[in-house]
Amino acid sequence: QVHLVESGGGSVQAGGSLRLSCAHSGFTYRDFCMAWFRQVTGKEREKVAALYSSNGDTYYPESVKGRFTISQDIKGKTVDLQMNNLKPEDSAMYYCAARPRGGISCFDFKNYNYWGQGTQVTVSS
Repeated sequence: QVHLVESGGGSVQAGGSLRLSCAHSGFTYRDFCMAWFRQVTGKEREKVAALYSSNGDTYYPESVKGRFTISQDIKGKTVDLQMNNLKPEDSAMYYCAARPRGGISCFDFKNYNYWGQGTQVTVSS
């Protein structure tokens, strides 16, 4: 059974940094996709970053490009999201998600079927 557990959320002032971590276990797939999403209550879920485990390729939407970095540890058991120059509009519940690659690009942010419980990020102005 696949488990995803996020950590590292918290409160920070605008311009500050936070590092989120997603510990995953139970994967039996060699190639898989990892992604971070965020959601504010009452709004649609938003894509934040994605990574392909096999080669480390990453993708970011324009809203976070240049400020956020997704990475995986050398053992491939943790995927982190480094968030710099945070803005109040980055405030949200952040979720880690995963799926087998299955021949479909990780960067479509679709069909992610394993999810963590979420970690709250609050950025004050």
